[in-house]
Amino acid sequence: MKKFHHHQHHVVPTQVLPKSLLCLAISTAIFGSTALAQEKTTNTNFELGTVLVVSKRLPVIELGDIGSDQVASVITSKDLLQFNRNNVGDALNLLSGISLSNNSRNEKMISVRGFDPRQVPLFIDGIPVYVPYDGYVDFNRFSTADLAAIQVAKGFSSMAYGPNTLGGAINLISRKPKKIIEADALLGFASGSEKQLSANIGTNQGSWYLQSGVSYLQSDGFPLSSDFIASSTEDGGMRNNASRKDSKVSIKLGLTPNAHDEYAINYYQQNGQKGQPPSTVPAAARYWKWPYWDKDSVYFTSKTSFGDYETFSARLYQDNYGNEVDTYTNDSYTKLKTSGSGSVGTGRSIYDDKTKGASFTLESARLSGQTIRLMGHYKADQHKELDANGTLNTSYEDALASIAIEDNIELNAATLLSLGAGRHTLRPATVYSLGNPYSLPDTKSAQDMQAGLFYTWSNTTRLYATAAKKTRLPTLKDRYSQRLGSFIENPNLQPEKSLNYEIGYQGIYSQAIQTEAAFFYSDVSNKIQTVANVSGIKSQMQNVGLVRVTGLELGIKADLNSQLVVGGNYTITNLNNLSNPATRLTDIPKHKVTAHLLLRAASNLDAMIFVENNSSRWVSNSVELAGFTTSNLKISYKPSKDVVLEAGVNNLSDKNYSLADGFPNPGRMWFGNIQYRF
Repeated sequence: MKKFHHHQHHVVPTQVLPKSLLCLAISTAIFGSTALAQEKTTNTNFELGTVLVVSKRLPVIELGDIGSDQVASVITSKDLLQFNRNNVGDALNLLSGISLSNNSRNEKMISVRGFDPRQVPLFIDGIPVYVPYDGYVDFNRFSTADLAAIQVAKGFSSMAYGPNTLGGAINLISRKPKKIIEADALLGFASGSEKQLSANIGTNQGSWYLQSGVSYLQSDGFPLSSDFIASSTEDGGMRNNASRKDSKVSIKLGLTPNAHDEYAINYYQQNGQKGQPPSTVPAAARYWKWPYWDKDSVYFTSKTSFGDYETFSARLYQDNYGNEVDTYTNDSYTKLKTSGSGSVGTGRSIYDDKTKGASFTLESARLSGQTIRLMGHYKADQHKELDANGTLNTSYEDALASIAIEDNIELNAATLLSLGAGRHTLRPATVYSLGNPYSLPDTKSAQDMQAGLFYTWSNTTRLYATAAKKTRLPTLKDRYSQRLGSFIENPNLQPEKSLNYEIGYQGIYSQAIQTEAAFFYSDVSNKIQTVANVSGIKSQMQNVGLVRVTGLELGIKADLNSQLVVGGNYTITNLNNLSNPATRLTDIPKHKVTAHLLLRAASNLDAMIFVENNSSRWVSNSVELAGFTTSNLKISYKPSKDVVLEAGVNNLSDKNYSLADGFPNPGRMWFGNIQYRF
């Protein structure tokens, strides 16, 4: 029978799961998670890239242990392939507690228990990769082809992530080869003349390893549902101005001079270009194109042991991010919109953002039954905006420093207490806005604290309770953006604060049924929100929000027999705007359900159906989008042990639905893939 691995080494008690608890767990977890307590798989995750909420003394970290401290918190590479998720946004949607939406730039956004991407930042191998200016990322732009796993921390998250994890953190874990030679490749086609190609190859030579990967996706757009009603800005059929092209190259070189130490240098480059479909609401239509959306990063990660008790880890990184948006007068996309001033005046807005940073961790297991970690972080962000003439319109720089401590205490053989505290300091370094001079604002600081109690009741059951006081320091855009002249800047914005609580359960029964449940509660204060008509018709970002989020996540996965696997999850999220009940909180459905069924019709033939239901959601104070149910079907055939042929249909019923007003999602789309794995 599978055993949970506790976060410290000890003998796990083996009492039998009480029948009453089992019945309660199964009855409450009717809809379950696709990525619950994970099955044992080949461990291809990059250990230096994982960030554990609670540390472990054992040197080997198994992939199944990444998500063992919270429910629905990891997606494996097996999940990514099985559910055909080729971008990070769609992959995250497999988990309970997470919902998708679109913003006004038609970028794919996610919410984690009501927190947006600025409050739950994105990392790659523990290194922050969100856009320095506004803290957002477009989750459509991040390919999953070279990932080993995705970690999601909800509410309670390790201090090793550093500042701004108000509602948690998302960590993309890259691959590390385990064999002398290993490789895989995928060639895919889909509706909208979509073509995708990815390939990964790696070698582990004992004292060193090399991993590299490439991916490419090109699409002319996507078909709308046959039920879509045309408007003056969208005639139906193929979605207007929805083409995209994304490519990515990654390479990792690692040294493992002995069983305890490891050093790796990593480089990745992703290049994108995309059209932005206009809103189907004519009054809100924008005619934009993004000729480039590029990102490249180089980073160094290491782990060095000093004797039997101390380990020193480091992450050093530099991230460059550039993009351009061109604004046109109409849907012919031939004449730039040149009215106004600054970058708007030339019709081209060009961003040149850079981040440099480092983080260090000193871990000690010298004290009996304790693992103590001391951590330091430093991050320098730079944002520049230019127009088509090369004129510098804005230039902002911040320096963000942090110190933190975590102590994981083994209270007894079955109980672990995890404590953490951190202090973060934001020091503005440069503030320049053409034609609008103002002085450098003051330094701001924020404090985080958290505690988690993890109890391994038996070899089949874990219970936990966590409490976390977290913060988010305001972004450059929060403080300085004038939103094309419609806002007054507010350099003195203070940090947002949240109190996050969670009680959770994870259980396994007869090796075949995995169940989980979590209740979560968050109070968010000092929330940064728009306040209208501060000066005449101009608005301003201010610390005025008080929000309460409560909810429940349930999950199950069951191997009913050798031919049939079922699973899914259910989330209910209640949002309450306590500071201003008349203003709705937007973009998050109250109910979300997913369910899947895998039928192994033969040893080399699988059929998978995946169903998702979202309840209605408010997208403004006056617009509520209807709920929807979609289903995806995929057939997989394995003609040999190394080759898989796939064909399937997404949105099988051709449902017409939207995640944002004016931005309909794709209708029925077919796809086909050929996978090779050596």
